[in-house]
Amino acid sequence: MKQWLLAAAAAAFLAGCAAPGQMAKTPTQPAAGARAQLAILETTDIHSNVMSYDYYKLAEDKSIGLERAATLVHAARKEFPNTLLFDAGDTIQGTVLADYEAQVKPIACGQELAVYKAMDTLGYDAGTIGNHEFNYGLSFLSQATGTAFDVSGVPVEHCKGPNFPLVLSNVFSAKDGKPLYAPWKLLTRTIRTQAADGKTIQTPIRIGVLGFTPTWILDWDKRNLDGKVTVMGPVEAAQKYLPEVKAAGADIVVAICHCGLNPAPYTDRLENVGWHLAGVAGIDVLLLGHSHDIFPNPQNPKSHYANMPEVDNVRGFVRGVPAAMGNYFGRSLGVIELALAWKDGRWQVDRAASKSEVRSVKSADGFVAGDEHIEQLVKDEHEGAIAYVKTPIGRSDYDLSTYFVAAGDTSALALVNAAERNYAQTYIKQNLPQYAALPVLGAASPFKAGFGGPNDYTDVPAGTLAINNAADLYLYPNTLTAVKVNGAGVKAWLEKSAGWFHRIDPSRHEAQELVNTKFPTYNFDVLQGDLTWTIDVTRAAGQRIADLRYRGKPVHDDQDFIVVTNNYRASGGGGFPGLDGSNIVFSAPDTNRDALIGFVREQREITRRKFGDQRNWHFAKVKTAGPVVFTSAAGKLGIARAAGLANVALFKDNGDGSAVYSIDLSR
Repeated sequence: MKQWLLAAAAAAFLAGCAAPGQMAKTPTQPAAGARAQLAILETTDIHSNVMSYDYYKLAEDKSIGLERAATLVHAARKEFPNTLLFDAGDTIQGTVLADYEAQVKPIACGQELAVYKAMDTLGYDAGTIGNHEFNYGLSFLSQATGTAFDVSGVPVEHCKGPNFPLVLSNVFSAKDGKPLYAPWKLLTRTIRTQAADGKTIQTPIRIGVLGFTPTWILDWDKRNLDGKVTVMGPVEAAQKYLPEVKAAGADIVVAICHCGLNPAPYTDRLENVGWHLAGVAGIDVLLLGHSHDIFPNPQNPKSHYANMPEVDNVRGFVRGVPAAMGNYFGRSLGVIELALAWKDGRWQVDRAASKSEVRSVKSADGFVAGDEHIEQLVKDEHEGAIAYVKTPIGRSDYDLSTYFVAAGDTSALALVNAAERNYAQTYIKQNLPQYAALPVLGAASPFKAGFGGPNDYTDVPAGTLAINNAADLYLYPNTLTAVKVNGAGVKAWLEKSAGWFHRIDPSRHEAQELVNTKFPTYNFDVLQGDLTWTIDVTRAAGQRIADLRYRGKPVHDDQDFIVVTNNYRASGGGGFPGLDGSNIVFSAPDTNRDALIGFVREQREITRRKFGDQRNWHFAKVKTAGPVVFTSAAGKLGIARAAGLANVALFKDNGDGSAVYSIDLSR
């Protein structure tokens, strides 16, 4: 980045909300009739994507990266006279870079995470904590965020964290009941305003900040959090702390919620509570995340926000409150243009003159350039992560991909399941002989199966396998966990997974979509280990699994199994029936990915004959009057053929890297 732009950004940070490159003058109290414009900028779900780089493919990815979102931040600061920059969580986990700094070459107490280095140079005003922040454990979180926790078993250290405050209003230490982080912050800034006579003056403004994370963290990270922290429903926490931040003198209150929008009846277990938070009197701005989505999104006619009650998907309002969700991985920047009016002795939001939008790093002219300063700032960490993931661990004689997992190609999942089963069988033999006679099944899902576009697939080519390939096959640092379920539970598990598919009407002549794109691909669990079944997509959800067999024999409802999965699923993640943490047999200290890496190293040669031909489920055969179609990456039909999917054909190339394929369900 040019030196003058660096100086301008630094000056803007030092001057609070003053214009880039211009230091604030001594602020004066505004008078009646004064007005101002304040732009609230938001990133969310960065997931440690500092650089525009895919560590799994070892290639640049211009569509992602905080370095590119930074360019949008710089542009917004030039455009608007007053800006504040916030982050809505899931910041420090999600890439090989994150794992490298947390687990491979852990940062020292006096060091700062690469993502926080980048954020500091951008001058963030505040942020909150997402659910994935807890994945590496409380000790690492305490160190990385520079926050000393008074939590049992966690060293009290005062380490280097980010230069901006982290606010979290609904998580508490189980030891003393006190908030883990500051439950609110009051930011005092100087902004340029226009007096009633038209003159531009510098005046103070006080912004209260609250932060919230899903209460489901106690389930999703049970191993790290059980008995150490407690949670409060976000609405209850907002009602608790809003009076305090108001009493401290806040003109406006910004709620940063690592959550999406769901108008379902409120409980403290509701995951995406943003709609309900907007209804809490006193919240003036709502910043959202967690859903890996865009709000507002008027360009997408299929956006589920378009028809949500009390939601304006064009101007970006939720129940009358201006709101934004800035996508994920640094793909976009949320921008809320707040119109402010001085009234009754404080600044107030003029909602009629305010609006929100989400700005993408991609435009009609291509992608914005990255911030060269950030690239240099994290150069050592970036290169260290790349060197680490290039470490060879084995070889494969076939491609491991998820391009056609919806059509039945489970070759990429089979290797993960084999590794999980091998780990569990060894562990049970050594530590839990009472379960040694039970069948062990592995459960794996495609973490990357097109949700983020035509490049969002696992794709490990035949040849040398390295650590980056294992990270591509298993994206998250979950810990390996085993549960005991009976045959009825196995069937219910598979029924839930089959929700990925739409119901197909055989009599319809027009094309029917096979895949429900609103169903998370990580909830399409495939259970393997001598288990077979069919999925009848002509039947209603919950009634699709048929001919369920183990080693060729029908599975009985009372037949017991050990299923190896991850801590997220075993503790209730995804809402699978019968999985709530109560039937966990063991929680391993190792991650699923480590088990996979160890297994590949042990096997050395990964062959299609041994692992790639284990297709254990099929669609029930049915003749349809019209085509049944699904979308995947373009130019991949050869992979389907190599996987034995003779019933898949190209239907249409979309010309954007994606293609529509048809599947003949009668074959």
